[in-house]
Amino acid sequence: MRVRLTARGLDLCAERVRIVAGRRRMSALVLKPTRPRADAPGVLWIHGGGYATGMKEMVFMSRAVDLVERYGAVVVSPAYRLSWRAPYPAALDDCYAALLWMRDHAVELGVNPAQLMVGGESAGGGLTASLCLIARDRGEVAVAYQMPLYPMIDNLDTASSADNHNKIWNTRRNHQAWWLYLRKDAQSPQVSPYAAAARATDLAGLPPAYTFVCTGEPFYAETLAYVEALRFAGVPAEVDVYEGLYHAFDMMEPDLPESQLARQRFCEHFGRACATYFAPQG
Repeated sequence: MRVRLTARGLDLCAERVRIVAGRRRMSALVLKPTRPRADAPGVLWIHGGGYATGMKEMVFMSRAVDLVERYGAVVVSPAYRLSWRAPYPAALDDCYAALLWMRDHAVELGVNPAQLMVGGESAGGGLTASLCLIARDRGEVAVAYQMPLYPMIDNLDTASSADNHNKIWNTRRNHQAWWLYLRKDAQSPQVSPYAAAARATDLAGLPPAYTFVCTGEPFYAETLAYVEALRFAGVPAEVDVYEGLYHAFDMMEPDLPESQLARQRFCEHFGRACATYFAPQG
């Protein structure tokens, strides 16, 4: 299937594939430039939606499309299981299977196996952080770079999520989403760091990171805490902060000056990552 995104003046090829994930076959989208480059960076892009909603096609409104357009990246967007159907660890298991699939199919995808990267927004950012943890610990696949944008990583209330009434995402929706994902452990400080990356105490050896977040949204505090924890562990990590606004502002209102700046800065960081960070497999 070929998709033309005329709003961005972009031609890209989008192909539906099936990925074996445990006992099931998971659908995924593979986005490639119409003129593929050799040894392209491979990006597993994980959609948001509070772990409970969303779909793989959200990749078309995400920052990942810019990576295909500007850098010739190959992007894989998996249709992981949503929490209302299957709670943790179903989504993480599916995303891990997709990451292994990218590793195993790097040659046919035209991807440099030493530049497998992971990114996503909101819950997709939370799965990004958890996926990097489990990939480090299992040692089966190496991740070169992570891009957890305004990630949903803390199942406990923070200074910015405890009393937030902003649009798109707020305290009430956050509590509901964590309950669906973790069920009886939604408010437990003892959950696995694979379930809520904010619970991780050892971030050493994780991939370098970039993210951005705004001050008006619930995930502001946990995003900054994650970046600081990465830095404390010796992991290169950068964050851009935008004043006010609301959750997923860059996707909801892409023409805002702040959204345009966020897009520009995101691409700049990705470009530097492509020139700097490599993680050979095996």
